[in-house]
Amino acid sequence: MDFNFSDDQEQLRDAVRKWVAKAYTFDRRRSIAKAGGFSREAYNELADLGLCGLYIPEAHGGLDMGPIEGMVAMEELGRGLVLEPVAHSLLAGAVLNAWAPDATKAAWLPKIASGDALVVLAHQERAARYRLDMCDAKATESSDGWTLSASKSIVPAGDQADAFLVPAMLRGQQALLLVQRQASGVSTRGYGTQDGGRAAEVQIDNAAATLITLDGLAALEHAVDIGIAAACAEAVGVMDSALAITVDYMNQRKQFGVVISSFQALRHRVADMKMQLELARSMSYYASLKLNAPAEERRAAMARAKYQLGQSMRFVGQQAVQLHGGIGVTDEYIVSHCFKKLTQLEMTFGDSLHQLGEVAVRMQDTAGVFA
Repeated sequence: MDFNFSDDQEQLRDAVRKWVAKAYTFDRRRSIAKAGGFSREAYNELADLGLCGLYIPEAHGGLDMGPIEGMVAMEELGRGLVLEPVAHSLLAGAVLNAWAPDATKAAWLPKIASGDALVVLAHQERAARYRLDMCDAKATESSDGWTLSASKSIVPAGDQADAFLVPAMLRGQQALLLVQRQASGVSTRGYGTQDGGRAAEVQIDNAAATLITLDGLAALEHAVDIGIAAACAEAVGVMDSALAITVDYMNQRKQFGVVISSFQALRHRVADMKMQLELARSMSYYASLKLNAPAEERRAAMARAKYQLGQSMRFVGQQAVQLHGGIGVTDEYIVSHCFKKLTQLEMTFGDSLHQLGEVAVRMQDTAGVFA
């Protein structure tokens, strides 16, 4: 199998990396976090790079690219600890393109691709934990269309988004609908998240909605799997950055008259960090390569990848902080933000314990080892 990136993919990586280096400095990130955790200006800059339209066909204003390009972009955004929820633009574009009626595609895909509309997934409910098949939200059909009532938690940039993709029960099964934030009956309560970003509680009471598909559980699983692959790639970028910063610090910090990078015990810990990073990178590749596989194969692959990424994130984040000492937990130093980001990503779309359960449920007699 050829793991080399194409020229177009390398150009995309270079463009995103340059934007992060020049336009999304650590100081700008801190100012965005202090201002609430989301910047529409920064989001529009990302849209201008084409990132919001990576999975959207050219006919609707997108770049018509695939999972590998998405992985490349998210890895670079992770390297810069970017707060804006680009992953949700990717999954919204992909899910609407795959599941929505033509009229809904025409209405929303161009706006998502251009950055004029931020559409995020609002699926988490308090009682459901990470299970996707548990849903208390209700949708009803009326002469005017569809109405929806739901209470959703931890919706990324929920009080700033333009619309939500919401799973709800309809006709005895789980459907997926789109609700605009400005619709009558929709209210949000925004708050900052651990990593400096923004989320919201979203309350929907008999709000007008657009039906995306009656096969909502399959569409939701598709959306979450895209989100998992994006989170894996983003985490690789964060870990890459944390490791590089840690190595640079150890080459400067002196103790007993010598740099601490000369201490063999500490060098072994850095080597272990590198091993965990490369394990994570390989599983991130695996997740992205499996995004277009049949649903059951795709779901199993995402669980395996997210479990390994969870283990790697925890190890690399903790080691980076410990090798820095006290400075590693200060708000003024970037490593503490890497640690917070990794901690939050580990719980995004299902934490490690949940993913281990998913791996076990999908394990066949051969445990995936033999054909």
